Amino acid sequence: MLSRRLFLIGVSAVALSACSSTRTPVVQEPVIDPYYQRMYGEVIGEPYRVAAMDLRRVDPKWWRQEVPYSTTERPGTLVVDTPQRFLYLVLEGGRALRYGVGVGKTEALVFRGNATIGRKAEWPRWTPTKAMIAREPDRYGPYANGLPGGETNPLGPRALYLYKNGADTLFRLHGTTEPYTIGTNVSSGCIRLMNQDIIDLYARVPVGAKVVVIN
Repeated sequence: MLSRRLFLIGVSAVALSACSSTRTPVVQEPVIDPYYQRMYGEVIGEPYRVAAMDLRRVDPKWWRQEVPYSTTERPGTLVVDTPQRFLYLVLEGGRALRYGVGVGKTEALVFRGNATIGRKAEWPRWTPTKAMIAREPDRYGPYANGLPGGETNPLGPRALYLYKNGADTLFRLHGTTEPYTIGTNVSSGCIRLMNQDIIDLYARVPVGAKVVVIN
């Protein structure tokens, strides 16, 4: 009887020990749809590297997607909604292609109103404006003569230049060297997109397309 009692006590102790032991929780990686993995994968065939996005670091609401969109603007129009951090390419049938964007740090630096795409450029040269240099001379002064296109160029692989009444507004839609800042107020006044998105938008939008910037 004693041996049997000790045996039962031992089994109970093992069982209680198993129930009370501390286990490291298993953290499962989020499963990314292969469709989006391909969409934001490394871009092949460019003169400079366009790295794949780690979509775990970007909220899915900023990923490129077709959405319902009610507007009086004609298909082919770009609508930049700066407060919401979205850019819409208006499609037929009450739909739009929506891109997440990063916008200017302050309202004073952000263009508003209507414009047109006056020029397009692949791997564009970047030159800070006189206002940017005056505002932050240590940061922008060294680039007063411009920076050639490339992986370190803040405009990224593509740029769309906004014109109004035939004049350059100095406002651009462009790529970025900081793709994980999309959805925030970070740039010096222009609209930045993930590099895969600006390449996609560049291919869809012709020179002369209308742009509406809401602020």
